Amino acid sequence: MHEIITITLNPALDKSTHVHQVLPEKKLRCEEPVYEPGGGGINVSRALKKLGGSSCSWFLEGGPSGQKLSELLKEEGIDFWTVKTKNWSRENLMVMEDSTGNQYRFGMPGPYTLEEEWQACLNRLEDFKDEELPKYVIASGSLPPGVPDDFYMRLAEIANRRKFKLVVDTSGEALLKAAGEGVYLLKPNLGELAALAGKEEISALEQEEIANRVLEEGKCQVLVVSLGPRGAMLASKDHGVSYIVPPTVPPKSAVGAGDSMVAGMVLGLVRGYSLDEVVRYGVAAGTAATMTPGSELCRKEDTDEIYHWLQEHKVRL
Repeated sequence: MHEIITITLNPALDKSTHVHQVLPEKKLRCEEPVYEPGGGGINVSRALKKLGGSSCSWFLEGGPSGQKLSELLKEEGIDFWTVKTKNWSRENLMVMEDSTGNQYRFGMPGPYTLEEEWQACLNRLEDFKDEELPKYVIASGSLPPGVPDDFYMRLAEIANRRKFKLVVDTSGEALLKAAGEGVYLLKPNLGELAALAGKEEISALEQEEIANRVLEEGKCQVLVVSLGPRGAMLASKDHGVSYIVPPTVPPKSAVGAGDSMVAGMVLGLVRGYSLDEVVRYGVAAGTAATMTPGSELCRKEDTDEIYHWLQEHKVRL
């Protein structure tokens, strides 16, 4: 039995390389590529492992790219369960231009997914005996073609009925419909918070009012709004509103910061931290991820150091 399950319906085999300069219509001589498993939930599972936690990563696996994903996760010692798909898992490409330090990220669309493929994840949760259910399920990332935008809503319905806690980190209609069913924790950014309020954009002056409205409407029990390098805003009915502001660190890449943040928060929940401590540890993990190059996720030593700093300073506004 796993206390934490992550679900990734649109996983990616991430390939990264270096080139001296990106030029049009030229044959570019790249360095040997590095392959990494990617996709929202998969990255959360990987970050959890780095932080000393454990989980089972559920994802859709298709073709040679999907097989490579499984091999890479096995090498990292991460437990996983897959649904074999007819179409190949997607591949993404990241190119670092050494002459400028610029990073070029090419994200590919996911493959068309058949109904029996995405439905298998819901069926397995339904088939679990009560004692087999996880404490937390993390649904993270985009949905590939063929998966209805109410998939996370269906997941929320199962969570509410079977009494496990669902954490959702997504955007667009998938976010709005999941929130309509009500989940345990949502982690939107300011743009996604605006969408939850039915607005194009919101100002800093109204974000607390909107956060409280989201809670009052039952869209989630805990709302953590990601504020980028400014940390996060935490809101819940029992807790009220507070801000976690991280220290300034030398940034290298923001890739993986959001997934690392989710991993840190859920690990804090499993460890029985208070909500303030949960978000501090999440912000510490997200900040730590920005200190690593390329698509590398958070490092435990950096996360713990930042968390201890946050605990000592306890900035609560």
